[in-house]
Amino acid sequence: MMATQGEGVRSPWASIWLSPRETIEGIVTTQPRRLVWLLAGLGAIASFYTEFLSLGLVDSFGWRLWLAFVVGSAIIGILFLYVNALILRAMGGLLDGPASTLELRAVLAWSSLPGIVGLAIALTLNVLAEPLSGAAGVSPTVISQVATVVAALFGFWSFVVVLLMLSRVQGFGFWRTITAYCAVLLFPVLIALFVRTFLFQPFSLPSGSMYPTLAVGDNVFVSKFAYGYSRYSLPFSPSWLSGRVFGAEPVRGDVVVFILPKDGVTTYAKRVVGMPGDRIQMQQGALYINGAAVRRERVEDLVGDNACGAEPTAKVKRWRETLPNGVSYQTLDCIDAGFYDNTNVYVVPAGHFFMLGDNRDNSTDSRVLSAMGYIPLNNVIGRVEMVYFSNGPDKDDGTPRVRSERVGLMIR
Repeated sequence: MMATQGEGVRSPWASIWLSPRETIEGIVTTQPRRLVWLLAGLGAIASFYTEFLSLGLVDSFGWRLWLAFVVGSAIIGILFLYVNALILRAMGGLLDGPASTLELRAVLAWSSLPGIVGLAIALTLNVLAEPLSGAAGVSPTVISQVATVVAALFGFWSFVVVLLMLSRVQGFGFWRTITAYCAVLLFPVLIALFVRTFLFQPFSLPSGSMYPTLAVGDNVFVSKFAYGYSRYSLPFSPSWLSGRVFGAEPVRGDVVVFILPKDGVTTYAKRVVGMPGDRIQMQQGALYINGAAVRRERVEDLVGDNACGAEPTAKVKRWRETLPNGVSYQTLDCIDAGFYDNTNVYVVPAGHFFMLGDNRDNSTDSRVLSAMGYIPLNNVIGRVEMVYFSNGPDKDDGTPRVRSERVGLMIR
């Protein structure tokens, strides 16, 4: 790019709003590295914040979650700055674009400025929602909605700016600019598809059958590579596909997600307690494996979580159960002499597993042969690894909130 920034040209902080083409021309001919890391990080924070704001989640963020959000978003922004610049450079080469990766990083970083300003305005409105509502007689909800609209409008202008800047540095017309930018939009989609298909798939917990290990509203990552791949773990697999590639058996005590054999559609999360050939039985609420009682000890009662559908102040018995291989976890005992607290002996068939929910009196699991029964290895999708997000009612007033204390919880 041969043009130079003439004297008297306005600061890019001001000119980017109405003259983005001229602004990027001045930047890449003088200081193309100027503030690109900072802008990329702040731009990613603004983008993610706008999404969370639209979902109404930011009001319940604790400081730990805010810190993780800011640091994580900034790292992702800087990483994607370099990756997307390389993608644009490759696409530009195919379309005869002359811009270097250095120039393209400047385009991507500086085009995020309007979104960053929108973030600052939205944050200010949210912080001042209560004082402004008192002075102007407008409810805080309306002010929060205005903040959402402001963040979205400024984010849209960032999108327009990046197209205008990209067309200037590459010398592209409208359609070639759109084609080049679509490559950047497609990249994260392909990455997400690869991760979801072969590495980690997200699931949401709609019931409390695995409480206290997993709570209603927990969103978890499930590792699909832990046990290999079958037609149930790979999307769009044909029904005739059988067997398992890179197959491995779950370990006793693993919390796994699987497809219900009865309908081939419904997903469940349960704990593996019985291996092929095991004899499983429940006696007076205690788990027996091959005739031996699994060690368990009483721990402090659970109060106020409504885990059993009882009164909020009701106490629920809680036990720490330790399997023969040393895996330890907590279980709930909602009622004495529950329907499945005493059972016949279940003999686990070859190639199948026996699953239990940790909330023993509120779990449809392998004890109910007519509804679930034994789970074939091929039906297992993967192992539950971590809670990456959790949103549920507050224990005190029942209002929805982000449970930051559960975010990042590793499941064992």
